Amino acid sequence: MKIIRATTIPKSLDVFCRGILKKLSEKYEVVALSSPGEEMQSIAEREGVRTITVPMERHISPWKDIVALYRLIQVFRQERPTMVHSMTPKAGLLCMVAAWLTHVPVRVHTFTGLVFPTAKGLQRRLLMLTDSITCRCATYIIPEGEGVKKDLLDYGITDKPLRVLGFGNVMGVDMHVYSRRPEVMEKARLLRDEHCFTFLFVGRIVRDKGINELCEAFDQLSRENKSVRLWLVGWREDSLDPVSEKALGIMNSNPAITYAGKIFGEDLLAYYAAADCFVLPSYREGFPNTVLEAGAMDLPSIVTDINGSREIIMENENGYIIPPQDGDALLAAMRRMLNDSRRRSYMASHARNMINSRFEQGFVRQCLFDFYDVILDGEKHV
Repeated sequence: MKIIRATTIPKSLDVFCRGILKKLSEKYEVVALSSPGEEMQSIAEREGVRTITVPMERHISPWKDIVALYRLIQVFRQERPTMVHSMTPKAGLLCMVAAWLTHVPVRVHTFTGLVFPTAKGLQRRLLMLTDSITCRCATYIIPEGEGVKKDLLDYGITDKPLRVLGFGNVMGVDMHVYSRRPEVMEKARLLRDEHCFTFLFVGRIVRDKGINELCEAFDQLSRENKSVRLWLVGWREDSLDPVSEKALGIMNSNPAITYAGKIFGEDLLAYYAAADCFVLPSYREGFPNTVLEAGAMDLPSIVTDINGSREIIMENENGYIIPPQDGDALLAAMRRMLNDSRRRSYMASHARNMINSRFEQGFVRQCLFDFYDVILDGEKHV
């Protein structure tokens, strides 16, 4: 049996399917499909699978989308897969339509997050329409978490049966990698300041991640207490979703804020290990891996009451949950985290076990493999 796993851009394929494709290839013929990019070569070598590239735009581009759809139809006709499994919005739309048109027997799409709940006007209606088309063409729909599932049903995107695998999440956490190993702690010691309380954000430095509220709240907190600092780890996407001029001004002028840029591997783990609290005041998420990673590294978190985050954090157990886009609530939660050392220690001591019990990588992957075995079993006898 042949399975095609598809995402819009190769970076997503590289991150979401790392190790999964290699394991699947022990039982199935696996093909990885995405837009052209340097990651495709490393995916082929690391996972030991064949790759196919089809240029796809992340945003609406009618002519390019039509061309991509035509090319996908050609690919599926030539490859004749038993299953196409897509992730990310544009790949989901194009691959599910192309797979439906070419009569691929098993068509699976995973929703790792929904954009339309925070969109407005014509854009919102268009996004809802495209998600609805994706669902209509799919034979199986996997929401990454219960919150995504609820939105798909409540907004009438689909009435098909939806199944969350395990407790949600598509990657899981490698609890050995995300741990306070000696080599990680050695790097962390170079970053750690025992006399300073450190808040950490990891992700894209964009408006939708709540950076505006985070910068403003921290700016006020740092005026009240000089022994605090904020690390912003990630990359800016000014052309897609820029932060406000006010937030940029604070980032550039407040000496207690460090914009560290892109950091990966054990260098990133060192930032987790050297911090005191993780903060993700995002407006929307599917299932934020950074909150999982922070918890695995013994960090309590402050998150917003949105899909994914509310399924990882339990109030007062491993963090605080606040309303999205509420700077005052964020400032209050940061004050509580800073000042209530007893509660903070309690939450930190529970953080790792809560992640391990629900989102350990082996468990998450086995849920996917079991799902594949069930839905493909019938195809063996056709």
